[in-house]
Amino acid sequence: TMRLQAPQFQALFTPGLRSVAELFEKKNYELRIAGGAVRDLLSGVTPQDIDFATTATPAEMKEMFTAAGVRLINNKGEKHGTITARLHEQNFEITTLRIDVVTDGRHAEVEFTTDWHKDAERRDLTVNSMFLGLDGTLYDFFNGYEDLKNKKIRFVGKAAERIQEDYLRILRYFRFYGRIAEEPGDHEPNTLQAIKENAKGLAGISGERIWVELKKILLGNHVNHLVQLMYELDIAQYIGLPLDGNVEEFARVTKNIQNLSPKPMTVLTSLFKTKDDVTNLDLRLKISKEEKNLGLFLVKHRQELTKGSGPEPLRPYQDFLMDSREAHTNSKIFELLKYQGEEQLLKEMQEWTVPSFPVSGHDLRKMGVSTGKEIGTALQQLRDEWKKSGYHMDKEELLSCLKKL
Repeated sequence: TMRLQAPQFQALFTPGLRSVAELFEKKNYELRIAGGAVRDLLSGVTPQDIDFATTATPAEMKEMFTAAGVRLINNKGEKHGTITARLHEQNFEITTLRIDVVTDGRHAEVEFTTDWHKDAERRDLTVNSMFLGLDGTLYDFFNGYEDLKNKKIRFVGKAAERIQEDYLRILRYFRFYGRIAEEPGDHEPNTLQAIKENAKGLAGISGERIWVELKKILLGNHVNHLVQLMYELDIAQYIGLPLDGNVEEFARVTKNIQNLSPKPMTVLTSLFKTKDDVTNLDLRLKISKEEKNLGLFLVKHRQELTKGSGPEPLRPYQDFLMDSREAHTNSKIFELLKYQGEEQLLKEMQEWTVPSFPVSGHDLRKMGVSTGKEIGTALQQLRDEWKKSGYHMDKEELLSCLKKL
């Protein structure tokens, strides 16, 4: 058996974890690290959050922690078998091993077990089905470690069965493919077949859950390959994407933005042809207002708001920003530049600070312009002159300009 000794693993042993481990040991309950954290540790990555699995039931854990004076955090996970204990300023989420009794493609009714193999069997992908003892021993019932080393993404057992337990697993397959696989197109044909046959099940999954997965796919590797695959396997229509998505534009834009850290919506909008596509996505996935506005902005301006041909390529973007009456226009323009693949202009635009117009109504009154209407007209004329100068004219120049006008 393999034993992990990596520094990332040693670093997990905080005072909190040592205390937890001691309590479980005293009672002879087994405690292991489960799922994603094991995958991360085996990849040499420090896990963001750690899930623990145990043979102890929720009732046994509650009794043990309460007797030891450990604070339990009231959470909704208890009926699924999860207890959250707080020790030394750290939360520990510990879940009893379980078997799915009834699944409906969205959630499962579970019963508790002490059989580690049975618990691993109901997990989605082999790379997520491993356990790690606190002594570093790896428990791997489905060759997850082999798959991880070979960068293969595979369902535990039969793909169709895993998918039918929770159809969101189709998108999780894509997400982990984009995170772990080396090459696009390295799928097992029967996995793709199972996905295609069960794609319709995604229609019953809530938009919020789908959007969480989809955003991660959009920011991962192989995104162009994976989205094309969503169309080939008939998934797109069930997750709010347009039936006739612009896959050519998507291929072009995903190349453009490779190293520019775009927002997920920026990547996705390249599939859309009209603003209705954004509206339909919102209806299905309940995206945020900011995401919706960004999508509408990009659809509207991606064609005509482009760089200037002369010596000032940034000017059209600067002018647009100066004329805009809306909030957050600058961050939308940054996303537009990423979409267009304008890496250099993006840098310059991010460094550019919006100049403030140097003339006020007060200055004009001092020059004898008296009525409000005249002041308004004069200010607008000066603003236009100032804009023409690339926002370089100062107060003196503008006021002497007024005399000419």
